[in-house]
Amino acid sequence: MPSQPFSTYLWNQASPVWEAVSMHHFLSELQDGNLPVEKFRYYILQDYLYLGAFGRAAAAALAQAPDTESAVRLLKRVTTPVERPLHGALFDALGVSEEEAEASSPSPTNLAYMNHIEVSMDMGGLACGVAALLPCPRIYHEVGKILEEPSHPIYKIWQSTYAEGLLEASVAAWSEFVDELAEDAGPDIRALMEEAYLTSSRYEYMFWTMAYNLEEWPA
Repeated sequence: MPSQPFSTYLWNQASPVWEAVSMHHFLSELQDGNLPVEKFRYYILQDYLYLGAFGRAAAAALAQAPDTESAVRLLKRVTTPVERPLHGALFDALGVSEEEAEASSPSPTNLAYMNHIEVSMDMGGLACGVAALLPCPRIYHEVGKILEEPSHPIYKIWQSTYAEGLLEASVAAWSEFVDELAEDAGPDIRALMEEAYLTSSRYEYMFWTMAYNLEEWPA
């Protein structure tokens, strides 16, 4: 068992992925105001779909809670969809209706990522499932720290929300769950948690690439 909190160990293990994310051209062009709005619109629709899957996985975690205290804390994660108001504001700015968002189909990368968190929760158990969920809020929280205010008014809405610490409580809560579950887990389960975390981190990087390339199914 690493001497530091397991969530810290996982973040350090995924540091090459974070470095790649921090330099991604989607984010650099967004910050500079040069990202084509078409790409950002695509990204927001795919993010909307992914967060639906994240919410379902969080609900599945609640169903596996080992005790009442854990259930209460997980319930707060399930009933606090902190990014939905942001999506609402961005949909208004981009001219996206809720009907269009609901009718959208996940891209290949997004579908694979959603399947990964679902399988991690269903087959890997609570420990692996929670480890698979943590990279999303953690990476976005870190992105909020490094991005400067964009000149584009729509991108400014997105950046300022994360810069203001929207996900700070979420990161703290999911990190605490990971640390507690790792504390009670054996080496085999911790290895699976690490793999689930690293895979999600890689999907986070791929998500930006997917949006930048306006990824579609090949046939």
